Amino acid sequence: MLVVDDDDDIRLLVEIALTSFAGWRVVTANDGREAVDAAREHQPSLVLMDLMMPEMDGVAAAAALLADPATADIPIVLLTAKLTVPGEPSPWAHLAVAGVIAKPFDPVGLADEVRRLVGW
Repeated sequence: MLVVDDDDDIRLLVEIALTSFAGWRVVTANDGREAVDAAREHQPSLVLMDLMMPEMDGVAAAAALLADPATADIPIVLLTAKLTVPGEPSPWAHLAVAGVIAKPFDPVGLADEVRRLVGW
């Protein structure tokens, strides 16, 4: 699994939650550009990515991953503290992401939420 977040503390929290509670192997990236490169290199089973990041945000990185034949089949789940207002389109509405998890999230239940969104 590839975990992408520009916040070191959140990235570490997600990594610990997923390795401790689900036993998943985690690779991390600091931003969208690193995420695209890491996904191509490691071919993770899933990308769990922050929405708001400098350089390349989660929407742009997800679009790049979905457009690349080498990474197009990797499910993407977005993490965000900025959910949309009901009735307004989300910035990621045009992307075929598996789902969105709101921050703050429950680290103990994070793996189960990812499983539910992806259908594992």
